[in-house]
Amino acid sequence: MYFNLSIKIFCILNLVSLLGGLRPVTGRNFFVVLAIGICLGFTFTYVLLHASSYNISELVLFPERQRFRGDAHHYSQLNDVEDIPAPVGHHSDDEEFHKGEDLVAKELAERVRVLCWIMTSPANHQKKARHVKETWGRRCNILVFMSSANDTSLPSVSLPVAEGRNNLWAKTKEAFKYVYNNYMDQIDWVMKADDDTYVIVENLRYMLADYNTSEPVYFGCRFRPYVKQGYMSGGAGYVLSKEALKRFVEDALPDEKNCRSDAGGAEDVEMGKCLEAVGVQAMDTRDSLGRGRFFPFVPEHHLIPGHSDPNFWYWKWIYYPSSEGLECCSDNAISFHYVPPNMMYVLDYLIYHLRPYGISNYASKSHATNVKNTQKPS
Repeated sequence: MYFNLSIKIFCILNLVSLLGGLRPVTGRNFFVVLAIGICLGFTFTYVLLHASSYNISELVLFPERQRFRGDAHHYSQLNDVEDIPAPVGHHSDDEEFHKGEDLVAKELAERVRVLCWIMTSPANHQKKARHVKETWGRRCNILVFMSSANDTSLPSVSLPVAEGRNNLWAKTKEAFKYVYNNYMDQIDWVMKADDDTYVIVENLRYMLADYNTSEPVYFGCRFRPYVKQGYMSGGAGYVLSKEALKRFVEDALPDEKNCRSDAGGAEDVEMGKCLEAVGVQAMDTRDSLGRGRFFPFVPEHHLIPGHSDPNFWYWKWIYYPSSEGLECCSDNAISFHYVPPNMMYVLDYLIYHLRPYGISNYASKSHATNVKNTQKPS
């Protein structure tokens, strides 16, 4: 596109220079005008061709530290993630500061059974997916990696879909059908996450414990556009009750009026449309102080004020008011997106192992209570 445009501009500039030469001027002036036109044409063409490898909106709209590149939902800033050559390891449950600390979490894991399925691809099995398995993924009741190729080291499920952004919706539909057909009697909730999403599973169960899995509900980072009740960000991860999963597979997918039948479309938007069509309610996941729990970016982007331009799409799309700084995020935060593998291990250490002496990390039930779902966004 840029190449064709540059050629057209080059031709126009040269035509202008030639027309300028048709005026009654001396021969020397004619060649001066022509030379200037040719130089301008070549210069402008070079600039356009050089800039064609960049997203123009990035170059013009946002300063360097404020860019969020690519697609709003699925672009990974970590296409070339740094390889971690050796296992990082785990702390022992019998260590002085950890012994017996997770008894409540273990009891909750028996009552609130969560299956986590991870959207991945063959190219990311070792670069990203295996690090999910080594960190937060092992805290799910069931962990399933959805790909287009079988990999026994994870293991992964080989779904009958092609890879690529244009097939994410097809992959999502097949993944939920696989979960429905193979795990329905073993789970209460289903969470979809990307292979660069980090989830604090204990906080997820903590929030879900107040809800009945037989109700048609789903949770996540809620956005405004495209769907009347809003939809949940795919990158931040979203969670379906067993009843919501049942309605999606049995009622929504078979009917083209409820669900888009082809592979195209944004996965999370299409999911929101399907679930709304079959009466699944998009829930408010904020805590009692109105702070969010699911986040579509790394913690830094939410915690540091001024990190993104005020006109950035996030501020226009977020369903509920969202603050910058420490007030952005609940103490019971559940997920962050675009997290590289090395940061997953850092978060694991900071959340599950680092302990400030004399400060309890026990969370009171009253502090976890959600704001009323009937509250209107301002």
